[in-house]
Amino acid sequence: MNSPFFIEVGYFQKSHHEERICGDVFLSKKIDGKQRVIAVLSDGMGHGVKANVLATLTSTMALNFTIEHKSPNAITEIIMNALPVCSQRQMSYSTFTIVDVDLNNDVTIIEYDNPQTIVINGKEIFDPEWQCIVPEAKQTNIKEILTCRFKPAKEDRILFWSDGVTQSGLGTDEFPRGWGIEEATKFAHKMIAADPQIPASKLAAKVVNMAASIDGWKLKDDASCAIIYFRTPRKLLICTGPPYEETNDHQLASKLKYFEGKKIICGATTANIIARELALPIIDNASIYDPDLPPTSSMQGVDLVSEGILTLSKAFSILEKFNEDYKLGYGPADTIVHHLINSDEITFLVGTRVNEAHQDPMLPVELEMRRTLIKRMKRILEEKFLKETIVQYI
Repeated sequence: MNSPFFIEVGYFQKSHHEERICGDVFLSKKIDGKQRVIAVLSDGMGHGVKANVLATLTSTMALNFTIEHKSPNAITEIIMNALPVCSQRQMSYSTFTIVDVDLNNDVTIIEYDNPQTIVINGKEIFDPEWQCIVPEAKQTNIKEILTCRFKPAKEDRILFWSDGVTQSGLGTDEFPRGWGIEEATKFAHKMIAADPQIPASKLAAKVVNMAASIDGWKLKDDASCAIIYFRTPRKLLICTGPPYEETNDHQLASKLKYFEGKKIICGATTANIIARELALPIIDNASIYDPDLPPTSSMQGVDLVSEGILTLSKAFSILEKFNEDYKLGYGPADTIVHHLINSDEITFLVGTRVNEAHQDPMLPVELEMRRTLIKRMKRILEEKFLKETIVQYI
């Protein structure tokens, strides 16, 4: 968590207009214990199930071999020798782009037959000084590989895409040769200028949707855009449960007071302790946006005050099924998920006192439920959403 910036990864894709399954595959993984993220976009030849299967095979191999720090030449040769070759076109069935971000070293990009990856910082396009490698592979159909290596800077955005984006509109009066990298990059610049902090996934969606609109909303190929964005981390603190020792109540309140970022309190007892220690009133809200949960409250300097276990449990359930098409409501669990999705560094401050008014001290069920739930939330935030998370017990 001591990184000067956060690595935000986002992508969006649409299938060929006659297909339900996308022939492009995007994979990303955060490497445990390291400030390293690997993202891969593979485009299977054609579209539909067959393209998806081969792109999945390609992207999976590319991800695993990159984790092992294999060279660009070795990665490409292994993948190309493993894939079949189209009998008609005498071409390999998949293309790919690999972006290996290691904040302890550099960013390395390996590109095979995908449209040129672009690095944008604000209004400027950064030239990472691409190098060309011709692999000595058994297959004679393998084209040259492009690779580069550079130090990332804050506000850098790495945009990589499949040719369904750059070739959209091919043959039309406006874009006889397709939308193209230059025009797609100009469009991305325009979106960034309108919203300088636009999230990676939102910008990727705008690019793909623009490509679809150029094709009259009937894409002639699968279209994918992936973006890696280096920016200032957005921090969130969630406090839940009273401290084990009452003497630590003030420490709990101080941690929340001086935390730099968004703040959420889950649990009435926790909220009462913080309100007492900071001499702040709790204002109950009458509006009910989720009939399954108690209404929220308000406290100065806190973004949300909600009930504890039930609300966090529902928030976890939403995280499990959340995707780019999921529409969040206005209930307390939905609001927590909104803050989690839009944060990068998430700290859970978990109290370990047993509520003797409701539980047998010899059987602290509520405490174990809270601990288990927070561990599960930590896991899904890290694995599914690539968030930085830390759990502190008090």
